[in-house]
Amino acid sequence: MGSRRPGHRVSPTAKSLRSRYRRILRFAALHLVQVWWFELFLPRLGLSRLAGVGRSRRMRRLAQRFHVLAVDLGGLMIKVGQFLSSRLDVLPPEITKELEGLQDEVSPVDFAEIQAAAERELGAPLEQVFSAVDSTPLAAASLGQAHRATPTPEDADLAGIGAAVVKIQRPGIDDIVDVDLAALRRVGRWLSHIRLVSNRVDAPALVEEFAATSLQEIDYLNEASNAERFAGNFAEDPRVSVPEVMWERTTRRVLTLQDVSAIKINDVPRLKAAGIDPNAVATEFANVMFDQIFVHGFFHADPHPGNIFVTPTPTPVPSATSTQTQSLSGDELPAEAQPPQWHLTFIDFGMMGEIPDTLRDGLRRVFIAAASRDGKGLVDAIQEVGVLLPSADTAELERAMTQLFARFGGMGFAELKEVDPREFRDFANEFGELVRSLPFQLPENFLLMLRTVSLISGVCSTLDSKFNLWDAIEPYAEQLIRDQGRPAVEDAARKAVATVSTALRLPGRLSDVVDRIEDGRIAVRTPDLERRTAALERVGRRLISAVLFTGLLVTGTLVRGEDTVLGAVLMVASLVPLLHAVLPSRRGGR
Repeated sequence: MGSRRPGHRVSPTAKSLRSRYRRILRFAALHLVQVWWFELFLPRLGLSRLAGVGRSRRMRRLAQRFHVLAVDLGGLMIKVGQFLSSRLDVLPPEITKELEGLQDEVSPVDFAEIQAAAERELGAPLEQVFSAVDSTPLAAASLGQAHRATPTPEDADLAGIGAAVVKIQRPGIDDIVDVDLAALRRVGRWLSHIRLVSNRVDAPALVEEFAATSLQEIDYLNEASNAERFAGNFAEDPRVSVPEVMWERTTRRVLTLQDVSAIKINDVPRLKAAGIDPNAVATEFANVMFDQIFVHGFFHADPHPGNIFVTPTPTPVPSATSTQTQSLSGDELPAEAQPPQWHLTFIDFGMMGEIPDTLRDGLRRVFIAAASRDGKGLVDAIQEVGVLLPSADTAELERAMTQLFARFGGMGFAELKEVDPREFRDFANEFGELVRSLPFQLPENFLLMLRTVSLISGVCSTLDSKFNLWDAIEPYAEQLIRDQGRPAVEDAARKAVATVSTALRLPGRLSDVVDRIEDGRIAVRTPDLERRTAALERVGRRLISAVLFTGLLVTGTLVRGEDTVLGAVLMVASLVPLLHAVLPSRRGGR
């Protein structure tokens, strides 16, 4: 099963970890300067139009550079890219689009190193633990890699598993994760001091969300528990199967599961060759996923095609007696009444999501508000779910939602499909900037749910080009409202109480306003134009020179990595406006 040196442990050195830490911070610092220059400094000078030139291209290049960095470093950096690709609430689409295809594009660890790591964790040579282990990895990822294995006869009898997959963490991954999280926490603190960012997102909290998810993902005992909980939810459901956990060969860093490899859910040619209708698979997959979200409240949060198989079920051979009985009765089970001769098999339960009662109640309020075309109620429900930060000014959002309902609110899903896409595009153009300016920050579970729904849509569209996500989700939304009749009544009562309370307070508030007007405590403030004009005249020339200096210096720094000569020329040229900015100030001071 491969040679190794006894006791040999491959771990990153302290020097390599320090280099990794500095490289992450250097990348973050350089691009934060770029963002500061174009998104903060230039707009303050009234040069927003100039700052907007090439913004999409800059964002794409930033994402592309991060993609290269993530693949080169591995570790948590690939997970960071995958996490960021789903943060549609805080990142521009140019970045999320570029990162959404980021996968664990890493080279496998040499089997001797993986073998040594597994033996340290299991406390015995692999040849004693398994009858055989395939040295060629079944899958290699940034945090670990998987190999096919054959359990010993004793383990096979005890666990009832004839073929297994053993998942082993990469050597030294704990140290790498610690360094990556330390660097990310520092970047999060930097971002918290930038008002443009802090007004829209709590960066340190975002980092801690990611840290909690990542630490759970590298704990294979947690993944094994998730697999068993998931299996329990579908224990009586023939549509779903889950690999058995071999607990005797599972630790925090080694996970042994039943080998359940079958047809990948997006392998349409193989599905058709097996006599399986891809359209039926799309419908069943969507139903199973939405059952997880809306019925069980515990769902697979990474349902990409590599984690779902379609497993053909052996067709039972009918007995002669049953065949004769059917023939005599003349009744045959209609094709649509026969259960499908396949089921869905899920693997990899490291990333799971939960729908707590508070989120479920918030979603119910969102659906009720949408169903009743209540713009203000919808905004209130969105705030209750935790999507909008408390600092959000929701007046304009309420107006946008009211107009949305006025135009499209009376339509069913079938009617919405017939609406000219240009109407939706015009509405998006009108209110897109408003939505982007609001301080959205999705709670972790809500974010996982949205990411999961996006993956569901992608998989189903691959199987059925005519698949419509809204048709699949509408029955669950209606059921959620029906199941919560009493809270709906409570909502109505709460609104009535709020209305009465406002009416009772109104005379007092009007009286207070009148008193303040009479006392002269309400005034309309206008900017001191003369003072501002004088200040602009004093610093005008130096400001222009400073802008040129900073622009040439930043541009030279950014392009130096790609063109050393041009970058050096721009950095030297920046000294000319610097002198122009400094010398006049000295003459003016004499």
